[in-house]
Amino acid sequence: MVINQASLKRDGVQDWVSLRATAVIITFFSLYMVWFFVSTPQVTFEIWQGLFSALWMKVFTFATLVCIMIHVRIGLWQVLSDYVKNARLRVLLQYLMNLLAFAYVLVGLFVLWGV
Repeated sequence: MVINQASLKRDGVQDWVSLRATAVIITFFSLYMVWFFVSTPQVTFEIWQGLFSALWMKVFTFATLVCIMIHVRIGLWQVLSDYVKNARLRVLLQYLMNLLAFAYVLVGLFVLWGV
């Protein structure tokens, strides 16, 4: 029997809802970025810096990064619990992947607020 290690004291329904909610935010961000590139005739450094210097864009991007981390955490738990049967290897892989996802959020935070 596999015990849910994606989060503390949560069940499958909450993980399902979390995956869908994070997917919606990630989709909105992706659609906005596609719209930005389609509607901007020439993307220069000044335009790119102007986009990410706005507070709302920093918050939106950071929220998207956190959503990606949550999405990755739950999704990797599901995939690894299905395909990696060795418990020690699964825990090690989960730890490394979660650490990497957290590092991406930290790097994104420093990059965003450094603009």
